[in-house]
Amino acid sequence: AEGIALGLVAGARLAGLPMFFGGYPITPASAILHHLSRLKEFGVTTFQAEDEIAAICSAIGASYAGQLGVTSSSGPGIALKGEAMGLAIMTELPLVIVNSQRGGPSTGLPTKTEQSDLYQAVYGRNGDAPMPVIAARSPGDAFDCAIEAVRIAVEYMTPVMLLTDGYIANAAEPWAVPDLGALTPFPVQFLDHVPEGGFKPYGRDAKLARPWVKPGTPGLLHRIGGIEKEVDTGHINYSPANHQAMTDLRQAKVNGVADRIPDQPCELGSAGAKLAIVGWGSTYGPIHQAVGRARARGQDVAHVHIRHIWPTPKNLGELLHSFDRVIVPEMNTGQLKTLLRDQFLVDAKPLNKVSGQPFTIAEIAAAIDGALAG
Repeated sequence: AEGIALGLVAGARLAGLPMFFGGYPITPASAILHHLSRLKEFGVTTFQAEDEIAAICSAIGASYAGQLGVTSSSGPGIALKGEAMGLAIMTELPLVIVNSQRGGPSTGLPTKTEQSDLYQAVYGRNGDAPMPVIAARSPGDAFDCAIEAVRIAVEYMTPVMLLTDGYIANAAEPWAVPDLGALTPFPVQFLDHVPEGGFKPYGRDAKLARPWVKPGTPGLLHRIGGIEKEVDTGHINYSPANHQAMTDLRQAKVNGVADRIPDQPCELGSAGAKLAIVGWGSTYGPIHQAVGRARARGQDVAHVHIRHIWPTPKNLGELLHSFDRVIVPEMNTGQLKTLLRDQFLVDAKPLNKVSGQPFTIAEIAAAIDGALAG
């Protein structure tokens, strides 16, 4: 939670924006609100709303007004925020949504860990509502992932979901304070004048992002809201051709995020190994240790860990197809496995655990031995 909070502040500074955090207490996400509330001197405003819906809507309002809007919750609260996420997608405003996953469904296991909100993050909104999704692997990695979520949100004018889980939220690790001067700024440029050719509220740049306009800017009055927008003008438009065009544009914009993220590396081993263990989020530690020990015994196994869940890195499909076998350990019933099969037609096999406890190294090692012996 502290890594997330510091990363959000760093991201807002790199974007040149004040930050508004609208939240509502829920285990295990509340600690993010607690940490951010102590950082007012860095231009952070924190607001504890009366409920989850008010929390995200206040953050959307802050983004409309020209700040970095951020909200946070766990699975049940993310479900409540779903309609407003669609509003942020329709209005095309930057927003960062942090989901500290816990055991579900419903109230589930509030104090236990799980990774079962991946479907919710990638697919869980009404309509075709694409949104970038990033997953942190450790408390320290949460800092870098928070900055990346802010970058994508402001550069592409889109909400972004950042996934952690109860294991990461309550964990700690040694962390070397980075050289802040080495971080690459991505300053926001608000549209503050009527451009040549006239103002198009939903006109787009090379990344398909629309302009960000602070309300009250002279000459730049425009409509905002959840009803379908007309191409370029942003007026209400119900026509079939326009809805097709806007749906395609929103999808293409999010798909285009893959143009500005790194290729997927192997954490251990290399492409073409007999077996790949593919993970995401907090499974990083036990997978990395199990694969490292297996390689020390001479087993031909690689570790691939995915940060950008949606869209995925451009080389991921080719990388996965280079392995003879692929196993995906997850603290759910196989959600990333299904996404990889869907997107890349790779015969990924699941290794699932939904006990509320993280994987052990021994469990991953047994799966490696079994796969290579078969």
